[in-house]
Amino acid sequence: MSKSALTLRDATECAYAPMVREPLSIEAAAEIAGKLKALADPVRLRLFSLVASHVGGEACVCDISAGLDVKQPTISHHLKVLKEAGLLASERRSSWVYYSVVPSTLRTLAAVLDVADDGALA
Repeated sequence: MSKSALTLRDATECAYAPMVREPLSIEAAAEIAGKLKALADPVRLRLFSLVASHVGGEACVCDISAGLDVKQPTISHHLKVLKEAGLLASERRSSWVYYSVVPSTLRTLAAVLDVADDGALA
């Protein structure tokens, strides 16, 4: 194949392509690993799910702490870890902090974990 017949793609577009189609770049793997590490804790995964599924797409600690077997300071710590990993955003309103899922991060994780178009693993 001649060099003139090669088609080059923008590397940023494929950096987060599904892993079953092409390998992650070193940078993308490090970034995604940090996010997955934050979600690997069962309490954090549950908190992330509670925030993501809460009415209006945002929640404060008072909205999501019921039903968890950890105290409020521990919940706040886990929310801080999720925020530092880029999974959650926060906004202070008076004495409450409201958390919401970062949509672009959720899309990136979904894209990376997606399977091939035919549903089969490569």
